[in-house]
Amino acid sequence: MASTDRLTQITDAVRAAGRIGVAELAGLTGASEMTIRRDLEVLADQGVVERYRGGARSLLLRGDEPPFALRAREGLETKRRIAAEVAGLIADGESVVLDSGTTCLEVAGALEQRRLTVMPLSLHAVNALTGASQLTLLVPGGRPRSGELALTGPLTAASLAALRFDTAVIGCCGLTAKGGLTAYDLDDAAVKHAAIASARRVIAVAEGAKLSRTALAFVAPAAGLHAVVTDESAPNDETDALATAGVTVRKV
Repeated sequence: MASTDRLTQITDAVRAAGRIGVAELAGLTGASEMTIRRDLEVLADQGVVERYRGGARSLLLRGDEPPFALRAREGLETKRRIAAEVAGLIADGESVVLDSGTTCLEVAGALEQRRLTVMPLSLHAVNALTGASQLTLLVPGGRPRSGELALTGPLTAASLAALRFDTAVIGCCGLTAKGGLTAYDLDDAAVKHAAIASARRVIAVAEGAKLSRTALAFVAPAAGLHAVVTDESAPNDETDALATAGVTVRKV
């Protein structure tokens, strides 16, 4: 098992159990206890778990989003396929507002060599696009959230309100036909809502597992999205319901 997959499995197991021992995690993952101890140190440094002698307990409450550094390593190939599909939906010359999050960061990489105007809503993506020779980069104001480096607050909202984009590429924590597009963080939800309001077309990006989740903060109804790009693991009943709501669904 790759270390990124094992860290995810450990995070999920500790979160589900509340607290769990090293020996049990070794049995679950097939890794040695020494490897598990190293993994727990990594997760402790990221604020995911707290170590105790012989095990660890979760620091993530229900509804908490795992840290950016952990999510950035998860499902990387899937995120890159989604990003490539999104890039194919955007024509040269368009203006694009690009949401924060790990999948949108991969979209930034896929757009780097394009002739576009792009305003990223995270400093991670701003950094990824700095120096792109053909691309016009716009940087919004705002306060970066710790770890995420997503820009939030009234300065971000004012930057979005001042502009009109051809396309908004929006990440999400949850998306269902009934519950709409949702986020864990209230400030993040407000920025997503403002980005959607500033764009002529909205493309949501989400790994398949997110299409069965509803997070705390409502962002937009499903009918407010023009397209959703996801992967083959997305549940068919949910993608069919989104299509019935008038959303174009692309699985990659």
